[in-house]
Amino acid sequence: MTTEPDERALKALTEKISLARGVRCDAYKERCLRRRLAVRMRACGVHTYDAYSQVLDGDAAEYDRLLDTLTINVTKFWRNAETWEALAPYLLKLWSARRGQVRVWSAGCASGEEPYTVAVALAEAARGVGEEDLLQRAHIDATDVDRESLERTRAGEFPESSFSEMPPDLARRYFTAGAKRRPLPILEKIVRVSRHDLTREPPPGPPYDLIVCRNVVIYFDRPMQERLFQTFADALVPSGILLLGKVETLVGPARERLKLEDPRERIYRRPA
Repeated sequence: MTTEPDERALKALTEKISLARGVRCDAYKERCLRRRLAVRMRACGVHTYDAYSQVLDGDAAEYDRLLDTLTINVTKFWRNAETWEALAPYLLKLWSARRGQVRVWSAGCASGEEPYTVAVALAEAARGVGEEDLLQRAHIDATDVDRESLERTRAGEFPESSFSEMPPDLARRYFTAGAKRRPLPILEKIVRVSRHDLTREPPPGPPYDLIVCRNVVIYFDRPMQERLFQTFADALVPSGILLLGKVETLVGPARERLKLEDPRERIYRRPA
């Protein structure tokens, strides 16, 4: 059980971080926040929040290392293959509708594997309806708050280990060969990378046909989760799809606005 001075020290530290770097520390679940702060405290050799605050005072670069730890994401191409298989019929229907530009938001895109997985899934769906050129009408907003992740996404170079869950034929079809593989130009053209803070900023370019935000919202507290789900619902076109992580559940008023299409894969649809 934490002591009152410990609580005060944590509150003072998080307010300091928020003021210095504009990060909504209060939006994180406390257990998650404490765990990730502890990672940096151990690395700095300190054991109290007050001591870590002093480290921040003396080393401005520690703020960057801390933010990288707070926003850490681990991902691979085609992660949870069954999820992309379940999503495929919705993407086929999307292309079959022959609407204008197809817009997707990959929110919390980490180092880029997820938005490029979406791009591959869209390309495969376009092949499925016999019109591969449809992919040129796609636009994917790939956003994250973590600067290092965005740098890796913009670089567009991925190690072979990132492809361990992607079917080899898809990796060959849409990425270059070599120790560092790159997406083909047709994929790079449709993925637009930008910094975005989910907790503070509106969606970068709604309305969207598909929003993918997997294993991100789970780290926030309940009020922030409800707010983000409302934001996603607002940002979807009628019949638009929201894809969450398997351990995430829609909460709050958005539950009345989005229909659960696939309970196992956490696919939701905004009714037309």
